[in-house]
Amino acid sequence: MWRLAIIYGVFSASNLITPSVVAIVGPQISMFISGLFYSMYIAVFIQPFPWSFYTASVFIGIAAAVLWTAQGNCLTINSDEHTIGRNSGIFWALLQSSLFFGNLYIYFAWQGKTQISENDRRTVFIALTVISLVGTVLFFLIRKPDPENVLGEEESCDDQDMEAPESAQNNVTKAVDAFKKSLKLCVTKEMLLLSVTTAYTGLELTFFSGVYGTCIGAINKFGTEEKSLIGLSGIFIGIGEILGGSLFGLLSKSSRFGRNPVVLLGTLVHFVAFYLIFLNMPGDAPIAPMEGTNSIAYIRPSKEVAILCSFLLGLGDSCFNTQLLSILGFLYSEDSAPAFAVFKFVQSICAAVAFFYSNYLLLHWQLLVMVVFGFFGTISFFTVEWDAAAIVARGSDYRSI
Repeated sequence: MWRLAIIYGVFSASNLITPSVVAIVGPQISMFISGLFYSMYIAVFIQPFPWSFYTASVFIGIAAAVLWTAQGNCLTINSDEHTIGRNSGIFWALLQSSLFFGNLYIYFAWQGKTQISENDRRTVFIALTVISLVGTVLFFLIRKPDPENVLGEEESCDDQDMEAPESAQNNVTKAVDAFKKSLKLCVTKEMLLLSVTTAYTGLELTFFSGVYGTCIGAINKFGTEEKSLIGLSGIFIGIGEILGGSLFGLLSKSSRFGRNPVVLLGTLVHFVAFYLIFLNMPGDAPIAPMEGTNSIAYIRPSKEVAILCSFLLGLGDSCFNTQLLSILGFLYSEDSAPAFAVFKFVQSICAAVAFFYSNYLLLHWQLLVMVVFGFFGTISFFTVEWDAAAIVARGSDYRSI
């Protein structure tokens, strides 16, 4: 938990400078360099030492901030107002496929093992390092968009051509301007409202990626399968994420009702999951000792309910994140790097806070915090989407919000 708290703490602080980095070197180089740091971080686990472990955690926090900002910028410039929803869904489904395939391998390869050998651990992390390096190199195959098809770039392409010879000497100006834009975006009405929704995604990210698996593994009533259930839970979280990303990406062009129904679905799905978790898991599960807990909640712990909740957590998360990516790319098409930096800044701060309090709060209090933020985050998102739709109906530029 402390490793993740370090990563997300550095991640949130680094988002303040990432728009400047992307503005200077561009999204493609930013993603490539960040990918190298990701590969380095994975390689540390081949033969971990405390000093390399925590040092790599700091570097991966910085790299993650640059990578997410660059990815958001790349997604936006390769989309237009008709494809941003579809592309956001496809991106999210591909991103979360790692949850499914990674956990699927671990579930079958390590099934029945009570201890993981050094050879097994090294094999996994060597393979992951190689896969990460291959993926990093593939960043160079991303196509460069046609200026006339780029969301938010129509008006500025001629100016960019005139400024090209001066680009080298304007790097400092670009960096400063990107930083200023990030600060200005932080206090706009739309970004403040979306920050409530983003804060919720940070809290529930910590819950399903760290806390929920810990809870499953701590319940002794699950018997000898409690540890393997953690991997199975990750598989079903991944299935929910992939299904949601694919479905909402494909339906984005045919939806006449905007993004609000998808966010509402995510809220309902998550609230059902939280209620089932509240009934199924004892309150001391997140803070149970290494020996686990024999406590029982309101019903006898059910493996089937636990796995169903994993699927619902993944599906609900995809609802929120695909629509946030879509609306940010739509609203801030001309300032996508600063917008995505603010998005990840808020999300990572809340994730770091959640990782901290998850070591101390009982399960029902953690669920209550998420319910409150989920409710107000949904209302905030609805407000922004309604305002945006009203401006479009009046024939104004959506990006002028």
